Amino acid sequence: MASFLAPLLRAPSENYRLENTRNGRVVADQLWGAFDSSTRKKGLLGRDSMPEGSAMLIAPSNAIHTFFMRFPIDIAFVAKDGRIVSVRTALPAWRIAFAVRAYAVVELPAGTLARSETAAGDVLSIQTIPSAKQA
Repeated sequence: MASFLAPLLRAPSENYRLENTRNGRVVADQLWGAFDSSTRKKGLLGRDSMPEGSAMLIAPSNAIHTFFMRFPIDIAFVAKDGRIVSVRTALPAWRIAFAVRAYAVVELPAGTLARSETAAGDVLSIQTIPSAKQA
């Protein structure tokens, strides 16, 4: 089975957005990948915030921690096909969260999941954002 992350892995320099296929809402339009050991370990550590509309996708991973984090985040634990298996909202610092069946973790600014009406059971899709030349 191909991963829902395939577009981002094939061409990481392209611009992408994360969409909820159930309601068509854009969950994030600025994606950061953390697909190797060093970027997965660092994650969002050292940042004071996340810009609205951004998301960090961590894979492979089914667990995160918020030790030393300076701001709360929303978390979507996602299966390989893009289906959300579990969510955590406004997770504060000094917590651990995991989902046994998850393949990837999507970290978002707190409140993003509620604003985009995204919940467990929804399917996320990564779509290319056309450049100004193509639009």
